[in-house]
Amino acid sequence: MRLFPALVMLMYCQTLLAQLFPQPDYPQGYFRNPLSIPLFLSGNFGELRPGHYHMGLDLKTQGRENQHVFAAADGYIARIKIEPGGFGRAIYINHPNGYTTLYAHLNDFNPALENWVKQQQYQQESWSVFLEPPATLFPVKKGDFIAYSGNTGGSQAPHVHFEVRRTNDDVNENPFLFGLPLEDNVPPVIQRLAVYDRTKSTYEQAPRILPVKAGTPYTTIPAIITVNTPNVSLAIGAYDTHNGSANHNGIFEATLFVDDKPVNAFRMDNISYNDTRYLNAHIDYKTKSSSGPYLQHLSELPGYINSIYARHGRDGIIDLGDQQPHAVRVEVKDAYFNKSVIACTLQYNGATSAAATATGKMFYPMMLDGYESEECEFYLGERCLYDSVRIRYSKSTGNPVAVSALHTIGAPYIPLQESYLVRLLPTRVLSAQEQQRTIMQWYAGTKKDVQKVEWQGKWAGARFREFGNYQLVVDEEPPVIVPSGFTDGADLSKAARIVFTVKDNMGKCRNVRTELDGKWLRFTNDKGGAFIYKFDEKCSAGVHELKISVSDEAGNVTVRTFKFTR
Repeated sequence: MRLFPALVMLMYCQTLLAQLFPQPDYPQGYFRNPLSIPLFLSGNFGELRPGHYHMGLDLKTQGRENQHVFAAADGYIARIKIEPGGFGRAIYINHPNGYTTLYAHLNDFNPALENWVKQQQYQQESWSVFLEPPATLFPVKKGDFIAYSGNTGGSQAPHVHFEVRRTNDDVNENPFLFGLPLEDNVPPVIQRLAVYDRTKSTYEQAPRILPVKAGTPYTTIPAIITVNTPNVSLAIGAYDTHNGSANHNGIFEATLFVDDKPVNAFRMDNISYNDTRYLNAHIDYKTKSSSGPYLQHLSELPGYINSIYARHGRDGIIDLGDQQPHAVRVEVKDAYFNKSVIACTLQYNGATSAAATATGKMFYPMMLDGYESEECEFYLGERCLYDSVRIRYSKSTGNPVAVSALHTIGAPYIPLQESYLVRLLPTRVLSAQEQQRTIMQWYAGTKKDVQKVEWQGKWAGARFREFGNYQLVVDEEPPVIVPSGFTDGADLSKAARIVFTVKDNMGKCRNVRTELDGKWLRFTNDKGGAFIYKFDEKCSAGVHELKISVSDEAGNVTVRTFKFTR
C-alpha cells in the first residue's frame, strides 16, 4: 500500500506527539460529581493564578453556601485540614483505586466528623489542625454526605475546591481526565501571540505582542513576522470555557510546530504542590507583574525543574539563523481535546539585535552565587532563578526608624522559586536587647513583609522569596488586641459570640492564644481576620475571665484579660 507524503507526515507527527505525552489509563466514571447540582466551573486544573497553578476544579455552588458535599467514591476520610487561609476547612478521602480526593473551603463537616474534629482541636489546643484519623474511623460510600460547602480560607466567593491526587506521592491529577460529567464542546480562545529575543534574558526585554485574527486557523497580524534576532521563542495568551459558562478558565495543552514538526509542548495533566510555584517560570512574569496579560511560554526556561513541558528538539527556542521563512503553528487544546490552532510565518532579517542595556551582576539558574558589599550581602541558591538575569544592587538612606541603610536588590519583576539569604549590617552598634527585637523589613510597591533576623557576628540575616527593598528595624512596639462589641465587665448573657481582632505596627501577628478561666478556648480565625468564639457548652452561665495573649515577629507580647457575665 502506497502512503501519500502528507499522510506519512501526519502519522509521523502523531507518533512524535505520543512520545511527548504518554497516555496513562485514567479510570473513567469512577468519581461522581461531589455536588447534587450540575457541574459549572469558576476555575479548572492548571489555571494561572498569582504565584501558583490552580491545582483542582472550582465548582460553582449557585452563589451560596451550605450546599451538600458528597464523597466522590468509596473510601475513608484520611485527613482533615483547618487553616486561616489556603483550603480553610478541607477533607481528604483515600480511595481503594490509589487516588485521594480533596474537598476544600467547606463550612461544617457532617455531625460525627465535626464533633470528632472539635475534640481534637481541644486536645491540641489549636484551631488550626492537620488531622489523620485512623482508616477505620470514618469510612464513606460513594455519595455519602461529608460536609456543607462554604467560602472559608483563601476563597473569594462560595464554591467547592475539588482535587484528585495520587495517594502514594500526593501529585495532583487533572480531574477532567477521569470523565467527570461536564459538557464541553467549546474550543479554547486564542487572544495573542508574543515573540521573544532569546539571545537575551526573558526579564531584560519586553516581548513583541501580536494581535490575532479569529479563524480556522487563527492568524497573526501580520501573518509574516520579521524579527531582528536569529533565536526566538513564543508565548501565547489563551483561555478555555465550557458549555453554558462565560468564565475564562485555563487551557490544557499547547504544542509548538515549526515547519510541520512538533518542537515543544506543555500539558496540564499532573502537577505536584512541590512544583506549583514554577508557574512563575511558565508565564512571562515580568509582563504580568507590570499589569500585563498572562502569556504562557512555549519554551522551557532553564531553571524550571519537573516541568510541565515535553521536548522534541531545542526546548522551544526556534533557530532562524538561515534567514529563511519558517512556518509556525501552535495547537491549543482543552482537556476534552477541543482544539484551536494559530499559524504564522517567522523569518530573521539578518539584522543584529541591540545590545543589552541592563546593569548589575549576572546570575544564572542552577548555580550558587552571591554578592558582597560593605553593608549588604546576598546569596542565591541553585533553585532560586528560572532564567539568567542581571541583578542590580543599590543603597540609599533608610527610614528614620530603621537601624540600617535601605538596600535595593534586583527588581520585583524577577521571580524567585526559593528564598534567598539577605544579610545587612546595622549603621550603629545595637544593644543585646535591641538585637533581640530586630527584624528585617522588605517592601516592593504596596507589598511588604518582615522576618525575624538571625545574627552572625555583626550581620543580621533573613530569607525572602521576592526582590525589592530591605532594611533593619528595631521593633519594641507590642501588638494590639481590639475587642469587638464587648469590654471588661460586660454582660454577654444575650450575646451569641465573642469577637476580637489583633493589629501590629509591622503588620504581622503570631501565636494568638485564648483561655477561658485558665483553659484553652477555641476561637476560629477564618481568612486571618477576626477571631470568633460562638458560645457553646464550654461557657456556662456565670462570671468568667477571658485571657488573650498575642506576640509579633519581633517577640513583643501583649496580654489582656476581660471579665464578663454569661
